[in-house]
Amino acid sequence: MDGTVLVADDDRTIRTVLTQALTRAGCKVHATSSLVTLMRWVEEGKGDLVISDVVMPDGNGLETLPKITEERPGLPVIVISAQNTIMTAIQAAEAEAYDYLPKPFDLPDLMKRAARALETKRRVNVAKRIEPVTPRETDDLPLVGRTSVMQALYRLVARVMNTDLPVLITGESGTGKSLIARAIHDFSDRRTLPFVVATASDLEGVDGPSSVVARARGGSILFDEVGDLDAEAQARIVRMLDSFSDTAPRVMATSQGDLMHKMETGQFRQDLFYRLGGVSITVPSLRERVDDIPLLAEHFLGRSDRDVSGGRRFSSGAMDLIRAYSWPGNVRQLENTIRRLVVTSSEEEIGRKEVELVLGNQPEIEPFVGGGEGEKLSTSVAKHLRRHFDLHGGVLPSPGLYQRILREVEMPLIEIALDATGGNQAKCADLLGINRNTLRKKITDLDIRVTRRRKLM
Repeated sequence: MDGTVLVADDDRTIRTVLTQALTRAGCKVHATSSLVTLMRWVEEGKGDLVISDVVMPDGNGLETLPKITEERPGLPVIVISAQNTIMTAIQAAEAEAYDYLPKPFDLPDLMKRAARALETKRRVNVAKRIEPVTPRETDDLPLVGRTSVMQALYRLVARVMNTDLPVLITGESGTGKSLIARAIHDFSDRRTLPFVVATASDLEGVDGPSSVVARARGGSILFDEVGDLDAEAQARIVRMLDSFSDTAPRVMATSQGDLMHKMETGQFRQDLFYRLGGVSITVPSLRERVDDIPLLAEHFLGRSDRDVSGGRRFSSGAMDLIRAYSWPGNVRQLENTIRRLVVTSSEEEIGRKEVELVLGNQPEIEPFVGGGEGEKLSTSVAKHLRRHFDLHGGVLPSPGLYQRILREVEMPLIEIALDATGGNQAKCADLLGINRNTLRKKITDLDIRVTRRRKLM
């Protein structure tokens, strides 16, 4: 790496780590805890790359970005932030940041991005400006997360929001697919135009599709759970898309089901699948981002407090239980649970027993995708994994796939074995062929509930 890097962060440790790493890589580094100093360096013509935090003692790094662009149009800026919400990624993209990384960041990853930024001259589009996002639009979005899968999703949303490509958003029920679609519209340059959710009934009749397009007026159309539409509705959408002009609305669709599988079995039109899949976005389940559960729980608690009485908090035991729960209903189930806890809990601190009481009345069976009758387990798993890879459209799934797949298979195996042995852990361990201590650890790690009873088997 070759060049001068300007580092702005109020955390001395981060400044030291970045300075040492960049210097070892061959760069010159100027580090500061002040945006005023950063801007002075920029105005003096110093630096080939800026790495800046967002929240600084003397201002906001995102608000400084337009000033940097105006002063030095070709100067790339990498934004790093501990504000792990979709808005940070979107605002960074709107302010024409070269890249965005959440804190805590992976140092090797940041170094790779810095090297690319120094080697590539950023395309400048100074004339393009869009209205700033108002607080009203961002306050209640539960798109919160610091995990790698969510940060990757944020960056993808930020990249596609101002394109005209159709977007297909997939994920389990309750993950927030429609929220992603709404965010893409609300933060795009179409935000002042209508956002229309088209249902099967909206598409009925000769004038149905044309009336949907007229309502959108060049804004965005969302086909929610498009995989549930019948063949005639799918055909109407294809004809509607084929008739689009240059001023046509942006098209998005969501699907809980596996559209690739439905297409292979003749339940979904192939031409519609490829028309809708310009960009594929997969919204991860809560099982894939366990570390985000406490953030989401606190987010929903704060929102519910505005409607009831402020000052509520979770005990550490309560939060441990919330984090360990499987959340088959994903974000929607978590939000409803927190709302219920706020209403039913009388104390300022919500304890573990109160959480146990609420969660004890909810289902804990996670969605399962099975194969055909008589099909080998390995064949069924292979089909499911191929569809999983195919739905990423040539992009690799998020890291950690091996452990996620093992967990998906391991949990039902242990649960069924425990049920078959009446909850007797010694018999279950013998049945599975593993050590009893290993079984106990897995039961704890997977948060499996064990019930002892007599079992005739």
